Amino acid sequence: MEEKIKYALGEISRGTSEIIDIEAIEKLLKNYYENGVNYFVKAGFDPTAPDLHLGHTVLLQKLAIFQKFGGIVQFLIGNFTATIGDPTGKNITRKVLTDEDIKNNIGSYTTQAFKILDESKTVIVYNKDWLESLGAAGMLSLASNLTVARMLERDDFSKRYVSNTPIALSEFMYPLLQGYDSVHLKSDIEIGGTDQKFNLLMGRQLQKVYEINKQQSVLMMPILEGLDGVQKMSKSLGNYVGVTDEANDMFGKILSISDELMWRYYELLSAKTLQEIKNLKVGVESNTIHPKKVKDDLAMEIVDRFHGIGEGMKAKEEFTKIFANKDIPSVMDEFEFPIGAWICQILVDTKLVNSTSQARRDIEGGAVKIDQLKLEDSNMKFQKGIFVLQKGKKSFVKINVI
Repeated sequence: MEEKIKYALGEISRGTSEIIDIEAIEKLLKNYYENGVNYFVKAGFDPTAPDLHLGHTVLLQKLAIFQKFGGIVQFLIGNFTATIGDPTGKNITRKVLTDEDIKNNIGSYTTQAFKILDESKTVIVYNKDWLESLGAAGMLSLASNLTVARMLERDDFSKRYVSNTPIALSEFMYPLLQGYDSVHLKSDIEIGGTDQKFNLLMGRQLQKVYEINKQQSVLMMPILEGLDGVQKMSKSLGNYVGVTDEANDMFGKILSISDELMWRYYELLSAKTLQEIKNLKVGVESNTIHPKKVKDDLAMEIVDRFHGIGEGMKAKEEFTKIFANKDIPSVMDEFEFPIGAWICQILVDTKLVNSTSQARRDIEGGAVKIDQLKLEDSNMKFQKGIFVLQKGKKSFVKINVI
């Protein structure tokens, strides 16, 4: 029994930045193994965008680990708090979402989440169901639990206050509402990013205030680095792997990370156990396993997770065909253009680049090929025909000029 609990704690703790009250988690695990009693792990998701990237899935992976050891996930959709806007990490008031935005994003989030989570061990809850009914008296009672001085201890609020950047009073309510979610759900554990510490601790505080006979443990995960290995994964920085990326793109992006960053991704994203990852590290260090194979396996695992078993191997074969054999891919997006179309505009219209000025720079830098021949003239205009346009090493489109 002790060995099972020790193993579970090791897997739960892996990759974490901080755990508050790990002793309580140990008791929950003991009760599960001895008496079969499940416990509840809460994670909140404000449906602010329809698509997730791998950085978002770090929390989902941790929730999936809890599910292996008796945890029932409370997958909380913040459809009420999204109407306020979480100020965490922001230096401006966040745009409030419309009901239609929220509805569309919720559907997308849950579909993507169940590629990682066990649906039979997940309860989807919506905080609008209980927060909307609090009413004015309930909101005022809730607000009485926190002073303005304490709220300004939050780094993002204090910076905005000092710089005279507006802070809406509704934003002060956000941590309280997130904390009240834990009161209503009677959560045993809440997980979130390191930037959520203030809000996560609010759940512990309010559970004590409202006397629900428990105080949730708090587990915080780090922010995942992007493909560059320096800055956090972000769509705006272009260093991300999207959950909805095509399988071949996903595979290629993961293969582009450094060997050092590969282990970070294994720890935070892979379903392999700590011992399995340790064995891979030993193999690489002793030169009995090539790091390229280890990275291939990671890329295939992640592609399989989001595209289905076997798709990772297909993506690897396609990648090998393009890069090892210097062939063009068997399937690519196709576009039609009129005779006389300008190469730079075509590069923009096919989404190979973001602007015609970027297209010129890429052509001058030798990054653009037509039918595998390097293009040097950024003023080129196409005549009739079918061509394979290539930008960089892995972006291909077929264009039909008519």
